[in-house]
Amino acid sequence: MKHKNLKYPTLIAVLYFGMNAYGQTTPQDTIPKENKIEEVVMIGYGSRKAVDNTTAVSSLKAEEVSKTKVLNASQAIQGKVAGVQVTASDLPGSTPTILIRGLGTVEGGRSPLYVVDGLFADNINNINTNDILTYDVLKDASALAIYGNRGANGVIIITTKSGRGKGITLEYDGFVGVRSPLRKVKMAGSNLFSLYNNLALSTTRFSQDQPVNTDWFDAITRTGVYNQHNVSISGSSEKAKYFLSLNNYDEKAILRGTDFNRATVRTNNEFKISKGITLSQNLSVAFSNITPKPLGAFTSAYKQSPIVPVRFADGQYGVSIVGADGFASPTGVSSFNNVGNPLAQLELNNERQKSMQMQGGLKLDMNLFEGLKFTSQFSGEYYNFKNYTFDNGTRLIGQALPAFTNQLTNVKEDYFNWQLTNYLTYNKTFADIHNIEATAGTETTFRSGTNRLRLVRQNLSQNSNYWNLNDIDYVTNQTLVNLNSVDFNENRTLSYFGRAQYKLLNRYLLTATIRRDGSSQFADGNKWGNFPSFGAGWVVSEESFLKGNSIVNLLKFRGGWGRLGNQNVPLNIATLASGANYNYSFGGANNANGTTNNQLLDPNLGWEITEETSGGVDFALFNRRLSGSFDLYNKITTNIILGSLPPSTSGIAISGFSHLGKVSNKGYEMSLGWQDTAGEDFSYSFNANYSSNKNRLDEIFSSVNPILGGSLGNGQWTKYFGEQAVGQPLGSFYLWETNGIDANGNMTYVDTNGNGRTGSQDAEDRKFFGSYIPKSTLGINIDLRYKNVDLAVNGFGAFGHKVYNGKKAQRFSGENVEYDVASDFWSSSNTSAANPAPFNAVPIASTYYLESGDFFRINNITLGYNLVKPVEYISTLRLYVSAINPFIFQKFSGFSPELNADGNPYRLTGVELDAYPTLRSFVFGVNVKF
Repeated sequence: MKHKNLKYPTLIAVLYFGMNAYGQTTPQDTIPKENKIEEVVMIGYGSRKAVDNTTAVSSLKAEEVSKTKVLNASQAIQGKVAGVQVTASDLPGSTPTILIRGLGTVEGGRSPLYVVDGLFADNINNINTNDILTYDVLKDASALAIYGNRGANGVIIITTKSGRGKGITLEYDGFVGVRSPLRKVKMAGSNLFSLYNNLALSTTRFSQDQPVNTDWFDAITRTGVYNQHNVSISGSSEKAKYFLSLNNYDEKAILRGTDFNRATVRTNNEFKISKGITLSQNLSVAFSNITPKPLGAFTSAYKQSPIVPVRFADGQYGVSIVGADGFASPTGVSSFNNVGNPLAQLELNNERQKSMQMQGGLKLDMNLFEGLKFTSQFSGEYYNFKNYTFDNGTRLIGQALPAFTNQLTNVKEDYFNWQLTNYLTYNKTFADIHNIEATAGTETTFRSGTNRLRLVRQNLSQNSNYWNLNDIDYVTNQTLVNLNSVDFNENRTLSYFGRAQYKLLNRYLLTATIRRDGSSQFADGNKWGNFPSFGAGWVVSEESFLKGNSIVNLLKFRGGWGRLGNQNVPLNIATLASGANYNYSFGGANNANGTTNNQLLDPNLGWEITEETSGGVDFALFNRRLSGSFDLYNKITTNIILGSLPPSTSGIAISGFSHLGKVSNKGYEMSLGWQDTAGEDFSYSFNANYSSNKNRLDEIFSSVNPILGGSLGNGQWTKYFGEQAVGQPLGSFYLWETNGIDANGNMTYVDTNGNGRTGSQDAEDRKFFGSYIPKSTLGINIDLRYKNVDLAVNGFGAFGHKVYNGKKAQRFSGENVEYDVASDFWSSSNTSAANPAPFNAVPIASTYYLESGDFFRINNITLGYNLVKPVEYISTLRLYVSAINPFIFQKFSGFSPELNADGNPYRLTGVELDAYPTLRSFVFGVNVKF
């Protein structure tokens, strides 16, 4: 942030967390008092001076979000906000998983609510990062209760740019970059592979002198190339403000054939209709075009044998058949493994995805009389998605190309959402010592539910011009093998909300909030919920004994309590069963098929409710050079929704959902930053944040339907949720514990219950061994500026969690192994080896494959050079180079310890299987303002 009266440019990189938003650009005594800029944070349906706020809100400015050149802005905030864990994938178009102060639900939605210029959104994949003005994270219940039933997972408020300045400002920002995997796994070469598998098979099946040594990872990957170009026009006049941006992002990803393109258009305008009446309009449209490829190719590349060539001499894809000479052969009786050709897996899969997402709205602000403002806002969103996937043989396994009926899948989806909000804001100061701000309003939302049509056909022409839905007779068409059409449930909410904020003598602060939500998600009698909160603050530095103190510039204590809801939970819907199994007979004869309710229904099913108590302190010392904050919180979800087991005598086959559990998240967050200048030309800031969270399943109230999760696709699973999981973090790994290697080189396992049976012979020997959720995170941010040169370094670390090497744990007969395994396994001459003797059985889910997920990574290094007025028509010119994820320090032996999957704690999150590697990127860019 620059101030017009500052003599020298400075660089701000203050790391906000807890509610640390008080650092100034330069020491306090260098800014004239009358020109100091008050930091403002967004608090939902309004804004507040940071010093007057009683809640935990972290605010990031545009340059902090846009400096790291990634597609999704949430990926760029990793390590910059305490208490916010961001787990991202570099797969183009993927959505980062964000946990704010831990994970509190099992079956319900886990993602925070995004509020983009007042519109509720599920993610911000469609938003151009360059359009973001501020990125505010609401973390504690006192701040979140204003969003009621949507606030349990936290709220992220995105404010996009609007017109500013006088006249017209034209800005261009663009970059080009290259990408490659940050880390590779060294696999066994052909000769080591042959040795290892010959020993496993106890026969000499593979030659020890192989003519082929295929690096399958290199065969399916390439150097990724990506670029982005952004043009914006903004300005203002006495009657209007206007902003228009055009953006195009294009990436040729590292997985061969995977391409991604996103184009966005945004227009934000503001018109002064008359004195005290302002009309604002915003509209954004995003177009995405993707050619995805199956991520299973990464796992196939890991497992496929290096003796198999990419292609044989005749051009045929290499297959895993071994000839009499011990070499891979295009012909033979049978395959020596069941892994396909990874490159064929990519080249024989033809998939296209196209989507269009449009968001926009109108906002009317009217000053009714002094201190009272009325706001009315209508926002809408429309989404359309089309996909086709033509599979011409990706089922190819080990043999020569088999007879295969090709398959085409067509998918179409769309939905429409809208939202209408009306509220009054009253702000008044009385007797120069009492300030009151009150907000009250109503809100209506409508979500249409996704309309989805999916068709699967086989034995089609390979001409893509015919891959459409025309001329299909759904009854007699012989190629149609599946038709699925679904309209998902609509959701409507009606809400009433109010908030009062009181400030006395600029030092005593009180906030009270209430929201009442009604949702169509639930049955009559459970539709409505009340979500209150309160907060209090004491600005000690405004007391007479500290005011004007040159050492303590800010000291503020705050605390609060609130109740939040989560309506993104399974619906309480009756499932009906019918057919021959439910025949009714009269007089000994079957007369009619019957229909019965086949699922438990809980008449009391309603919201998941989270209550949180929190407190914090913010401080700034030594003319605001040193600033920081500390927060404590205790967040409890008392009625998590889980699948319940039907009574055995009920005759009901499908479990229903009930309030059956309690989850807690307890933790603390710390921040410390130092910023200063040295002479007239050099300024710097150093900031760090640390978060610690303890996630725990505290109780299960009744019999639940267990979840066996983290499936490896080979009959083995790695995660368990049920009554035995009480006391453990969510998503914990449930495994057999290895106990060394026996005298024959076989892995042994701990006999937990002492019954004499071990390993797969006794499922009760399994135990919990930690979760994929980090216990703590660390962010470090450094910014330096010398004259026209600036340097920024950002790092992020996560600690105290586990990850599972799923690729390694899938290995079976004839598949490749890691170099470390193939070069150090048990034998009669190497009894102290780290790995058991070669084997071909399906590996059981054990701690042998569980590893530490701890890592620290340099997320971004950016070096820039700035010129002011290099020529008459250019106001500023900035050239920059960036290294994104250049270094990582990790314990995990796989590709990446950040394993996002779909964010579900009981699927593959935390398991490296079919996972996209973390990438290292180098970028050159330019920013020009005219």
